[in-house]
Amino acid sequence: LAGLLGKGKANIALLGAPMSLGCVTPSDYHKAPQAFRKALSRISTYDVETGTELDGIKIHDFGDVDCAKLSPDAGFAPIVKQFSKLCTAHELSILVGGHNGITRPGVHALDKSLKKVGVLTLDAHFDLRPTDKGAMNGNPISCLLEAGLLGEHIVQIGIAPFANSASMHRLAIKSGISVYTMADIRKHGIDVIVQQGLKYLARKCDIIYVDFDIDVIERALSPGAPGGRSGGLTPHEFFTATRMIAAHPKVRAVDLCEFDPKIDINNTTALIAARWLAELLAGFSLRRVI
Repeated sequence: LAGLLGKGKANIALLGAPMSLGCVTPSDYHKAPQAFRKALSRISTYDVETGTELDGIKIHDFGDVDCAKLSPDAGFAPIVKQFSKLCTAHELSILVGGHNGITRPGVHALDKSLKKVGVLTLDAHFDLRPTDKGAMNGNPISCLLEAGLLGEHIVQIGIAPFANSASMHRLAIKSGISVYTMADIRKHGIDVIVQQGLKYLARKCDIIYVDFDIDVIERALSPGAPGGRSGGLTPHEFFTATRMIAAHPKVRAVDLCEFDPKIDINNTTALIAARWLAELLAGFSLRRVI
């Protein structure tokens, strides 16, 4: 996959956002974009299961936003400024963090008004912590709600038991957020849940932003995610969801976050992140045939 990244005209854009300050669990999130790009050389462009070849796809790599030493509040404007240009000029724009604090500016970059956009999250957490002490990686959804994003324009998939508070759950329900827990996924299947979430947002919104928080994956299978917990998605479910999401024409921007290379084991999570890009591209390629 590394060979698909370059400069010049492309339908897909990639931007790193190595934000690490202002997180619940201090981590080396700023190292993630570099580790992600390095791992791409270990993922091929061919999917033997579906006969999908990605070799013809081009991705314009715009490097990284200089936000590694900035708090979520200080890094908000630089990320919005750079990512908004990409969202305007490309069919699909990819933001690679860094922690979950990048999601708030990512959504604002796609739709400054917050009126047209819908937000889908694959995340173990609600990200609805209080904002009284400023933005952090635990409250991007709270920040978006306070900025004017309607709760009914938010779908959260993969919310985990014993990883959130009752007050967050009550706030999600009160705000009109659609919540799908891990129990819902086990009962109905990730494909059904993702299809429902996309269909719901597509009816209400003109464009969709998707936050792929890698801690939604089972902790034992993705050790490089500090917020991961036992009982999360399998990598297979994560990849299935990614391909389905990327195939939807209203999905215009996505992010990948909460990967800390420092605590990864044998590049396990780095390779999941790299394979995520392959699935994203495979889904995007389906837009041409649907």
